[in-house]
Amino acid sequence: MSGSAAPAREAVILAGGQATRLRPYTDTRPKAMVEVAGHPIIDYQLEWLAGHGVEHVVVSCGYKADVLREHLSGRTTTPEISLLVEDEPLGRGGALRFAASGLGDGDDPYLALNGDVLTWFSLDDFASFHRDKGGLVTLALAQYRTSWGIVDVTDDGTIEGFTQSPLLPFWINAGVYLFERAAIPMLPEKGDHESSTFPELADEGRLFGYRIGGFWRGIDTAKDVKEAGEQLPALRGGTFTP
Repeated sequence: MSGSAAPAREAVILAGGQATRLRPYTDTRPKAMVEVAGHPIIDYQLEWLAGHGVEHVVVSCGYKADVLREHLSGRTTTPEISLLVEDEPLGRGGALRFAASGLGDGDDPYLALNGDVLTWFSLDDFASFHRDKGGLVTLALAQYRTSWGIVDVTDDGTIEGFTQSPLLPFWINAGVYLFERAAIPMLPEKGDHESSTFPELADEGRLFGYRIGGFWRGIDTAKDVKEAGEQLPALRGGTFTP
């Protein structure tokens, strides 16, 4: 950890989706338990959070919750884990609100992650940006990488080459957030925060976006699992200690 104080002591991870696009991986496990380079996504996330001083993580789950419970109960390293199981699908916004009920008392901001994201960037810098802006929620933004190859062609139709899956000059929601506690009542009890809470906050000038410069990969398809599995050993020097 690079700063003198943790950017946030608590976090929530949304791990309740069925992830039909990741079948057959998710036939027997929730999305957060899909293995990339030999380890579940959630283990990478917990290691990253712990490395930045996060002491308590609330995991909100539903689909195949017993698989997550068994796996997390075997952990002996930080952070402390609280598992909350949704009685019914709540949507991402509802899941965020539900997960927040498991946080400790206090007014400190907390981190929130989608359970299908692999990323490494400075949470200290993220928190500093959030504090400087003074909003209620800050989104981490990842530069959009198209899954299509780009053809480099001149005005007269001459093809000069090809670029496979380049980064484009657009930014997408990376599925990592910093929330102030005052934003929790604005989350829907059921439904999606991106169509309700976030537009409302944006209209009020209390929503900000932080462009991340580190590694980010959303795991949505079998192709993502394969490609991320090829990237991670080189990225991490071949070492990982869950």
